[in-house]
Amino acid sequence: MAKKVVLAYSGGLDTSVILKWLIDKGYDVVAYVADLGQGEDLGKVKAKALKVGAKSVYVEDLKGEFVSDFVFRALKCNAVYEGRYLMGTSIARPIIAKRQVDIARKEKTNVVSHGATGKGNDQVRFELTYMTLMPDAEIIAPWKEDDFLAAFQGRADMLAYAAKNGIDVDATKKKPYSSDENIMHKSFEAGILEDPSSAPPNDMFTKSVSPRDAPDRETKVSVTFEKGVPVKVESGGAVKAKPVEILAFLNELGGKNGVGRIDMVENRFVGMKSRGVYETPGYTILRAAHMDLEGLTMDREVMHLRDMLVPKISELMYNGFWYAPEMDFLMAAVDESQKSVSGTVDMSLYKGNVTIEGRKSGESLYDQDVASMDVHGKYNQKDSIGFIRLNALRLRMWAAKHPRKA
Repeated sequence: MAKKVVLAYSGGLDTSVILKWLIDKGYDVVAYVADLGQGEDLGKVKAKALKVGAKSVYVEDLKGEFVSDFVFRALKCNAVYEGRYLMGTSIARPIIAKRQVDIARKEKTNVVSHGATGKGNDQVRFELTYMTLMPDAEIIAPWKEDDFLAAFQGRADMLAYAAKNGIDVDATKKKPYSSDENIMHKSFEAGILEDPSSAPPNDMFTKSVSPRDAPDRETKVSVTFEKGVPVKVESGGAVKAKPVEILAFLNELGGKNGVGRIDMVENRFVGMKSRGVYETPGYTILRAAHMDLEGLTMDREVMHLRDMLVPKISELMYNGFWYAPEMDFLMAAVDESQKSVSGTVDMSLYKGNVTIEGRKSGESLYDQDVASMDVHGKYNQKDSIGFIRLNALRLRMWAAKHPRKA
C-alpha cells in the first residue's frame, strides 16, 4: 500500500513539480491549498492538482484566522524585521503548517511535505511548526533530497520538467522571479531580482501603483482600535468592521495611493543575504495608526519595555518560532501592554505617504493642562530644579575626576 503524504500545494512551479515527483516516487499525495486571500482562482488550483495526479485536494479558507490571530497579533507589537520588512510571508507559514498538521491527522498519516528550498527561511518556518505541533512528523523536503537536487539545479530545470510532463505553470523564462501573495502582502524574489543593483520592473507589482502614478489628491481614512486590535475603518463614507474586510479595504486604499512598497536586502535565518521586494499597503497603514495611538494611550515605561521586546519578537516570527514557549511568554507581555490602546486615528494617504492628522481616545494620557505652553496649569515648573540636579549629581561627580578639555 502506497504511503500517504500531505503536500502544502500552491499551484505554482515548485509545488506542481514536487507533486508529480512525489507521485513518481510512489506516494499517494493529498494536496492542501491554503486560502490566505492570495487572489487566485483556487478552483483552478484544485483542478490542476488533480490533473497532475493528486488523490484528493483540500482547499481551506484561513483568511479570517490569519488576519485575526496572526496579522493583528503581529500588529500589537508593531513587529518589523530589520527595521523594514513587515513579514507577510513569515507569519503566514505557521498557520499554513498548522492546518497541514490537522489534515495529516485527519488523513491518518504523519508524512508532510513542502516546496521550500534549502536556501530559504520558509523551510525552517514549516518544519519547526510541524515538529512542534506533530512531534512524530516525517518531513519530505524535496529541495534537500539527493535525487531531487540531481534532477533540478533551479527554476530552468523545473520549467523544462513541467513542459515535459504537461504541467501548466505561470512562471516563464521572461519573468522568472518568484512571488508569494496573501491578504497581508505580496513578495517577490529570485530570478531577475537576484541582482541587488537592478530596479524591479514596475509591471511586476499587482497590489499597488507606483507613487508617481498615484492620484494628485489625498485619501482620508480613520482607523479605530480596541485594545490594540483594529475594529473599524472609515473612508469616503464607507465603513468596514470585520477583520478581513478591514485589511482588504485598506489594501485597496493604500494600493491606489502607492503605499507600502519596500525593496531591501535582508539577512536570512540560514545565514545568507537575500534581496526581497514587498507590497504591504493595508498593513502599512494599520501599523502607522497603531503606533500613533500607542503614543497617546500607553504609559511611557510600558511602551519602552515593550519596544525592547519588539526586535526579539520580530526575529522569532521571521525565523519561524511562532509556537515556541518564548513567543507565548513575550506575547503575554504584549497583550498586557495593549489593554489601554483604544481609540481612533485619522490619516491621509498621498503618493506613497501615510500622514497622521489626529487621534482621540477615552484612554488618553495626554493632559493639555499639564502640557500646555500657554498656561502654568497643573505643573509646577520649579519641580524641575531638583529633578535636573539629582540627574546631574553622578555626572558632576564623574566630571570632577575626568574634566573635559574645552
